[in-house]
Amino acid sequence: MDVAIIVVSLLLLMVLSYRGYSIIVLAPIFALLAAATSEWSLMPLYSELFMTKMAEYIKMYFPVILLGAIFGKVMEEGGLATVIADAIVAKMGKKNAIMAVVLAAAALTYGGVSGFVIVFAVYSFAKALFRKADIPKRLMPAAIFMGTFSFATGSMPGSPQIQNIVPTVFYGTTTWAGPVNGLLGSAIIFVLGMAWFAFRRRQALKSGEGYGDHADQVKGEQDPRYLPPLYLAVLPLVAVVVLNFYLSNPFDWQWGYFWKSELLDSLKPLQISLLATDVQRVKTLWSLNAALVVGIVLAIGIGFERIRYNGSLTKPINEGTTGSIQAILNTAAGFGYGSVVAKLAGFKVIKDIMMSITLGPGPLFSEAVAVNVMAGVAGSGASGITIALGMLAQDYLEWAQTAHVPVEIVHRIACMSAGGLDTLPHNGGAITFLMVCGLTHKEAYLDFVALTLIKTVVPFICIVIYAYTGWV
Repeated sequence: MDVAIIVVSLLLLMVLSYRGYSIIVLAPIFALLAAATSEWSLMPLYSELFMTKMAEYIKMYFPVILLGAIFGKVMEEGGLATVIADAIVAKMGKKNAIMAVVLAAAALTYGGVSGFVIVFAVYSFAKALFRKADIPKRLMPAAIFMGTFSFATGSMPGSPQIQNIVPTVFYGTTTWAGPVNGLLGSAIIFVLGMAWFAFRRRQALKSGEGYGDHADQVKGEQDPRYLPPLYLAVLPLVAVVVLNFYLSNPFDWQWGYFWKSELLDSLKPLQISLLATDVQRVKTLWSLNAALVVGIVLAIGIGFERIRYNGSLTKPINEGTTGSIQAILNTAAGFGYGSVVAKLAGFKVIKDIMMSITLGPGPLFSEAVAVNVMAGVAGSGASGITIALGMLAQDYLEWAQTAHVPVEIVHRIACMSAGGLDTLPHNGGAITFLMVCGLTHKEAYLDFVALTLIKTVVPFICIVIYAYTGWV
């Protein structure tokens, strides 16, 4: 009965999210529904567990999301994102229109721009490109999504996105962990994803389907005035990646930066609750925060004339701040829901099943399943990986040590798995991308399903590769 009511609450959450209701409202309602037959009293469960977990998530990750959103809006308003995207499209040509859109979104993602900003920046030229190439518009949201929330987010080593940051807090690793498997996973996702889109385009050509009749009223066409040259437009992205690499010092090089281990000691006499007990757990967050600040300053300087032409500097800063609040609350609400479910007796059955998976080297298969399940439950890769590792990271660390499995590969498999079943109908990213493109789930969700299957399978392929080669 306990397991059944958890499943019912999740299905209702998915269905109502699919129908457009806010997950911020739905998450606490269905978390309490899942707990209705438990021994917990509902109001304490809401105020002390659900809200506390939401607050913990916001405390850890809001600065990164805030700075990332402001960075993205400054890149957009300053014309830098447009210049980079247009350069990729011009190089690729309309014959490779879908690949151009994927790569443009991936470049911005790997540079630290928020996915919820990228969709607006890329959509502004993707619609024109798809129209010229006569590609069905229904393929567009999934193409942008593939570049934003797949290989460039969790598979690529060094990605500054949240899914690649969360394991650093639990495992004491860096965002550059597991580089070989990360690159292999990225390549596999890219090849399989592009093969799917090629298949879908051939289907459309055979049936005579073109771009279709769409209003395309979002944002309008880009004004060419005050756009910076490409070599300056990419500078903030390069700065974020390079500075993040230097400050996080993933390979402990002597010439790299080292955060002092005693930096948290001054806070201990204050008797406050520290979510991070040592610097190793938060140095990646600190490094990325510092890198994004530098990126924002550079982007403002390079795009200042364009920003002033569009209005004022207050516009991208305020819009980025507002957007980050929506993004963090959506994700934190999903995290709160998953955290409540994870504490219920019914979920212990599911947890025991996940921990009993002993196939392959160490905890890797178990971890891939657990993170995928929680990403699906929460409707968010960021929430799913945080919940799963919050429950099981210590067990997985001990298991990995016993099995002599490097923690770096444990980190990378977790990141890739976070981008698996997260793309269910209640996923906030999928809903946003469809909304921006002016399409519905019925019209365009099939391609999200295909990407979900690809992203879910790839971590297991990488586990097999690691088992036979030992490549990390």
